[in-house]
Amino acid sequence: MSSSMTSPLTSLGSSVWSQLVGQRPVVETLAAAVSGAGMTHAWLFTGPPGSGRSNAAMAFAAALLCEQGGCGHCQACLTALAGTHSDVSVTRTETAQIATDDMRELVLRAALAPVGHRWQVMVIEDADRLHDRAATALLKAIEEPTPRTVWLLCAPTVEDVLPTIRSRCRNIVLSTPSEREVADYLIGRHGIAEGVAWFAARASQGHIGRARALASDEATRGRRREVVAIPAGLTSLGACMNAAANLVDIAKTETEAVGEASEAREHADIEATYGTDPRTRRSRTYQAALRDLAYGQKQRAKRRTLDVIDRCLTDLLSVYRDVITMQTGARGAIVNEEMRPGLEQLARQSTPEQNLRRIDAVFTAREQMLEHTVPPLLALESMMLGLRVP
Repeated sequence: MSSSMTSPLTSLGSSVWSQLVGQRPVVETLAAAVSGAGMTHAWLFTGPPGSGRSNAAMAFAAALLCEQGGCGHCQACLTALAGTHSDVSVTRTETAQIATDDMRELVLRAALAPVGHRWQVMVIEDADRLHDRAATALLKAIEEPTPRTVWLLCAPTVEDVLPTIRSRCRNIVLSTPSEREVADYLIGRHGIAEGVAWFAARASQGHIGRARALASDEATRGRRREVVAIPAGLTSLGACMNAAANLVDIAKTETEAVGEASEAREHADIEATYGTDPRTRRSRTYQAALRDLAYGQKQRAKRRTLDVIDRCLTDLLSVYRDVITMQTGARGAIVNEEMRPGLEQLARQSTPEQNLRRIDAVFTAREQMLEHTVPPLLALESMMLGLRVP
């Protein structure tokens, strides 16, 4: 490593790498690349949900722009991590796909020289959501890179990215942090009480963002308690229908809480752009802008709702996996330790084969909603019937 650059590994607690929980091999690889060992123009960060793909990409971007290789305190590090550095472009989407026009704009920007004297970094947080034509535009940019431009793509698996794109990227695979690593992170970095930290670490199943939310917000913990209590109450047709409706309501409530502030800002931006002149308000341009905004907000709300439901399904799966663990005597920690009596009751009322079929019902509902656009309520009603306790 260059003598002018302090190794980020010597003080992870104060460097840009400090939020990459349980990813030391990844940090070692990226830190080496910052110093010139194995550096390339395109990287693909893959790993399970919550493993920190985006965090790793942003930390790498900051380290590439930092004179000290990622100190975590300088202006370059702070602005890069915040996504406001002039040489860092971050593309993320709250809709089903990244639009072609957005990607073409990013490709044009990538062709420019960086403002500073180091790198221009293009981060795509949802590379698995690239529209086909958007992926084609990206491929051309990666095939013919400008000398000081680096592409950082994030996706759950390499299979989620076109072969022609992933073959031109260096793959960085993140792993799910252990329960202890997550708990230590919450206690040491966020000052969370030990008992709450260990609960959040178990319940999040290695998902760092989810662990932070569970550890810091009682309302989030309350919503999860509602979800994991569902299986025991599925004793009748009516109970199944009510559980499906309640799950949709939970998702919509959380989505609305997140979306209201951003939608208000977007409306304010439109008003500021077009002013208060009545003639401008009647113009086709203004009306088209309002329609585009309304459509975009509807798509983002739909995606956020599906994301919340997907997280709820993960919590449901944890219940059935715990029950199977008890029934088979398998090794492994119980995720929902705090509800052990209820789990034991479910274990007595069912067989491992029945619970495997219930797990399959959850995965089927997830596939119906995320891949086949089946209305959430319809998919969840069908799923709840499959989870019904005899």
